[in-house]
Amino acid sequence: MLWLLVLAGAVTAAVTSEGPVNTRATIPGIESQDAFDLLAERFPDTPSDSASATLVFVAPDGGSLEAPANRAAVEAALATVAESPQVMRVVPPSAGTSTSADGTTGFASVSYDVPSAEVTDESRALLEDAVEQARDDGLTAEMRGSALKSPTAMSATELLGVAIAAVVLLMTFGSLVAAGLPLLTAIIGVAISFLGVWAVAGPLGMAITSGMLALMLGLAVGIDYAMFVVSRYQEERLSHDDAETAAGRAVGTAGSAVVFAGTTVVIALAGLTVVGIPSLMKMGLAAAGAVVVAVLVALTLVPALLGMFPNRVRSRAQRRGGRTTPRVPVARVWMRLVRRRP
Repeated sequence: MLWLLVLAGAVTAAVTSEGPVNTRATIPGIESQDAFDLLAERFPDTPSDSASATLVFVAPDGGSLEAPANRAAVEAALATVAESPQVMRVVPPSAGTSTSADGTTGFASVSYDVPSAEVTDESRALLEDAVEQARDDGLTAEMRGSALKSPTAMSATELLGVAIAAVVLLMTFGSLVAAGLPLLTAIIGVAISFLGVWAVAGPLGMAITSGMLALMLGLAVGIDYAMFVVSRYQEERLSHDDAETAAGRAVGTAGSAVVFAGTTVVIALAGLTVVGIPSLMKMGLAAAGAVVVAVLVALTLVPALLGMFPNRVRSRAQRRGGRTTPRVPVARVWMRLVRRRP
């Protein structure tokens, strides 16, 4: 119940917050950063991290872009690009500067008044329409630039990882409940971590990448730490019929390993605060918070769920009484072979 309240609080905080911000990575103390800061100071109306795009036009059959028909095609394409309210300026191909010596190839520069992460889909669509329009008029046209980069977003990779982890856990534990318990607790923990990062991202100036790192790392360690406790619980149930005693011993033994492992990871991630790069520092602290949540979930929520499903967490062979002694781990067998023939 406590974790459900925490999850509900995280959801409420995330919904009412302004969410992650679009920030440019800064590295104080280096010359390029000083140049960016100087540009922002001298030209405040022109963001140094604004998006840009380049459109390249090639005249057909070795002709010249200065030909009336080709010039009209280029101008029509650039007019389409300029329809976007985010476009600050469009510089057409110019002889001697942005056109080849033979006049067959030239490029146009498009500048936006927003960073690449804030360029809308409509603006990108206008770029694509302009290129297609030029091609329809007989020109060869291509485009490139930061304005074409889509903003960082969640993908299906995490879902695929969860599915693979579910198969591996099912093969390992031999019980659907035992396999699903680490997944369930990890998802709850990572949801709290991600929503928590989302809630504080605005005041702390965090980008979406901080939340994504917290999500990926939190999911990994959440499954891992819960698996430690569940595996130990299954072993303890082979020698203890009392589920409560087995759960307590599992937390007392595997739990100490979880705390040690989690503390090590947190210290390593917190070490990113000394590199002097604010974006990395924020990512490290967000990921460290996700690891802390994963440790707390493994030490509290996992034992509580073990108490709710004391027997269904055991493998089918254990529930049928087919195995009364602990299984020798594969790692122990491998260790004996290595020591026998070093």
